[in-house]
Amino acid sequence: MKVSIIVAVLVLLLQQSGNAQSIVIRGTIKDSADKSPLQGATVHILEDNSTVAGTVVTDRQGAFSISLNNKQPQKLRVSHSSYQDMEAVLSPSGGSAWDIGVLYLVPTVQSLVAIIVEGRKPPLSFKIDRQVYQASQFGNAANGTGADVLRNLPSVSVNAQGEIAFRGSGSFLLLLNGKPTQADPALILGQLPAGSIERIELITSPGATYDADGKSGVINIITKSSVEDGWMIQANAMGGAPPLNDFDNKRYDRPQRYGMDLSAGYSKNKWNWNLGLNYLRNDIAGFREGDVYTITNGIKTSFPSSGERSFWRYNYGGRLSVSFRPDEQNSFTAGFYTGKKFQSRVADLLYHNTRQNMGTGNTSSFTYYNENTQQKEGIFTLANLDYSHDFNKRSRLSFSGLFERADLSGTTYNLNVQYPNINDTIQYTRNPNTNPLNAYRAKLDYLHQLGSGSLQTGYQFRYDHQQGDFLYLTLINGTDQFETDPNFSSAVKVNNRIHAGYIQYNGAAQAFTYAAGLRVEYSQRDLFLSNSGRQKQLELTNLFPSFQVRYALSGHSTLKAGYNKRVKRTNNFELNPVPEREHSETLEQGDPDLLPEFTGTYEAGIEYSFGKNTLFATLYHQRINNPIQRVNSVFADTILNRVFTNAGLALQTGLEANLNITVSKTWQFVLGGNLYDYQIKGKIFNGQVAVQNRSLVYSINSTQSFNLPQSWLLQFSVNYISQRATAQGEDGAFLTPHFTVKKTTANKRWYFQFQWLNMDAGLNISNRQRITTFGNNFYTTTHYIYEPDQLQFSVGFNLLRKNRKISLPQSEMGEKEF
Repeated sequence: MKVSIIVAVLVLLLQQSGNAQSIVIRGTIKDSADKSPLQGATVHILEDNSTVAGTVVTDRQGAFSISLNNKQPQKLRVSHSSYQDMEAVLSPSGGSAWDIGVLYLVPTVQSLVAIIVEGRKPPLSFKIDRQVYQASQFGNAANGTGADVLRNLPSVSVNAQGEIAFRGSGSFLLLLNGKPTQADPALILGQLPAGSIERIELITSPGATYDADGKSGVINIITKSSVEDGWMIQANAMGGAPPLNDFDNKRYDRPQRYGMDLSAGYSKNKWNWNLGLNYLRNDIAGFREGDVYTITNGIKTSFPSSGERSFWRYNYGGRLSVSFRPDEQNSFTAGFYTGKKFQSRVADLLYHNTRQNMGTGNTSSFTYYNENTQQKEGIFTLANLDYSHDFNKRSRLSFSGLFERADLSGTTYNLNVQYPNINDTIQYTRNPNTNPLNAYRAKLDYLHQLGSGSLQTGYQFRYDHQQGDFLYLTLINGTDQFETDPNFSSAVKVNNRIHAGYIQYNGAAQAFTYAAGLRVEYSQRDLFLSNSGRQKQLELTNLFPSFQVRYALSGHSTLKAGYNKRVKRTNNFELNPVPEREHSETLEQGDPDLLPEFTGTYEAGIEYSFGKNTLFATLYHQRINNPIQRVNSVFADTILNRVFTNAGLALQTGLEANLNITVSKTWQFVLGGNLYDYQIKGKIFNGQVAVQNRSLVYSINSTQSFNLPQSWLLQFSVNYISQRATAQGEDGAFLTPHFTVKKTTANKRWYFQFQWLNMDAGLNISNRQRITTFGNNFYTTTHYIYEPDQLQFSVGFNLLRKNRKISLPQSEMGEKEF
C-alpha cells in the first residue's frame, strides 16, 4: 500500500542561460510510531511516474542528500523493510537547495495489542546492527522482571537456575537506556520490573563505539519515559495464588508472590522528568534429586541425595532521570538508580553414603542429613551525567560519566547431622563473604557529518575495583564458638583499568548502508591474593574491528552481513584460587592465571516483509579463544571441586530466525528460535586433561495472541531449550509454557489479567532440568524440579495527559558476582 502525500518544497529556479542546472534535495526519514530516525531507507527521485533520476539511502540519523544535474524531479518514493512505501510530490517554488523536512514511514506490522490500544509501535523492527522488540507484546512477562521479557526473544534463553544466555552464552553486555552496567546482567534484569520496559534492542553486531565486553553482543533495555509536554502515570499490582505443589517441603513450604511497580513522567518546555518505583516478592518452591560417585585410592564412594531446594527472594528499587535542553545546541541528562535484591536458597538433602573397596568388594554405608542455606544480598547504585553540544547540524560533541556500586554480600550455612537422630551434629560451618564492586566510566565522543555519512571518534576510560573477603568458620564441637579454617578463607582484590579509543564511519551509497570501525583497548588487571601474598598483573593491548553492511534488494527485503570481535573478562570468583564451600558436596575455586575469552563473530542474513508480516534469518559463526569453563575434579571422597579454567578453543555456528505473521484480524503468530552447533576442544587443568565435546543445540520461543472483541486478549507462549554439551557433560532440556488472559477497559485506563505460568497440568515436563558432568574418576547428575502451575492475578492503571502527540525519546549512548 502506498500513501501519497503532498510536500511543499521551496525551489529557486536557475536562470535559463544554457548552463547545467544543479539541484540538491535533502530530508529526513523517521518512524511514524516512535519518531526515531530510520537508517537504510531507500529514497528514489523520479522525473515522472517511472523514470528514476537518482537513488540514495538514509544514514544513521535518517537523513539523505542527493545532487541532480539537468534533471526535473517531480516525485520521491521512499521504501524500507517493515514499513509501507510512501510517495511525496515535489512542488518547485524556487532555489537550488530543496529541504523537504521530515517524512514519516508507517510500519507495516501492527502491535499484537493494536486492536486494544491504538498507536502502539510494531512488535519488531530492524536497524543496521540490531533487532528492536516492543516489550508490550509479551503478556506472559507482565508482573515479572526484565529476565521474563528477554526469555521470549529469539537467541535468548533462561534456564532452570535463572541464568540468561544470548546465542548460547551468558557473556553479553547489558545496557540500561544506553548506559553499560558492570554487574551481572541476570541480577540487574532480575531487579527491573517488566512493566517499566518500553523496548529491547538485540545488537548482534556492535560497532566500535560500544564497549568490547560481552562475547555474544549487546542487549539494550529502554525504559518507559514521559510524553512530550504532558504527564503520564502507570501502575501495576500483582498477587499470586498459594502453590498447587509445594513438594511437601518443610522449611519454605508457603512461597509468596506479590508485587507492584509505578512509573511516572512529566515533560514541559525544556524539562523532562521520569520516576519509577518497584517491589517484587517472588518465592518458588523446589525439589532436587542427585546421584554422585567418586573414585579415590581404590575406594568408590556413592552418595545419592534428594530433598528440598526452594528460594525465598525479593527485590525493590527506585529510578529517576532528568533531562534539560536549554537551547537547540545543548542538552543535559542525569540519571540515578538504586535497588536491593535478596535471595535465600534452601537445599535440605538426605544423603545415602556407600563406600566400596574396588579391590575386595567390601562395602560400608551410612545416612546423614544436610541442611544448607545460602543467602545472598546486593544493594546496587547507578548514576550517570551526560552532556552534548551541537556545533551545527553537522557535528556534535558529547560527554558521559557513569558511576556504579554493588554492595555484594552473603553467608552460607552448612549443617551435617546424623539421621534419623538429627540432634547429633557431625559438622556445622558458616561462610560469610563480602565482595563490593565500584566502577567508574568516562567517555568523550565527537560526531561529524562527512559526505553522505557520519564519522564518529572518541575516548573512553574505565576503572573498576573489587575486594572480596571470604571466611570459612567451623563450629568447635561441644561449644558455641567458631574457628577460622585458613584453607578455605581468603581475601582477593582486583583492579581493572581500561583505556579505549575508537573511530567509526557510517555511510550510505545507492542501495547500500554500511558501518566500519576500529576500537583499540589497553587493559591492565592487577590481582592481589592475601593468603599467599601474591600479586599478579596482566597487561593486554587488543584491536576490536567491526563491520556491518546492508543492501536493500527492494522496499521489502534487505540483505545484511557483518563482523565484530569481542571479549569476556574475568571476575573475582573466577580468579580466587582458594576453594569456597558452596554446599555439602561442592567447592568452587578460581584460577589467578585465567585469561579473558576473545570471540570473533561473522554473520549474514536477510530481512523480509510481506504485507503485515515479517521474517528475518541470520547465519552466524563464532571462533572463541580461551573459552572459560567451570569443570569438576575430585577434592575428597564426598566433595567435588568446581574449578574455573581456560579450555583451548570453541567453535559455534548457528542460525537464528523470527517469523511474525498476522494470520487473521484476531490471531497474531510469532515463532523465533536459535539453532547452533557447539564444539569445544582443548586441555584443562594446566594441560593435564584433554576435553572434547560437541552437540547440536536449539531453543524455540513462540507466542500466539488472540485479540478478541470488547478488548479481550488471550496469549499462549512456549519457551524451550534443548540439551547442550559442556566441557565435561551436558545440560538437559528445559520447557516453560505460559497462558495469559487480559481484559482492558473501554477507556484503556485499566486492565485486569490472569496468568498461568509454567503450565504442567500433571505431565511432569515443565520447569525442570537435569545437569550432568563426568570424568575419569567421578560422575554427577542433578535433577532440579521447580514449582509448576503458578497462578497470578494482576491489575494495572494507565493515565496519560498530553498537550501534543506522544514522543518517547531515545538514548544514543549508553551480577556474575551475585
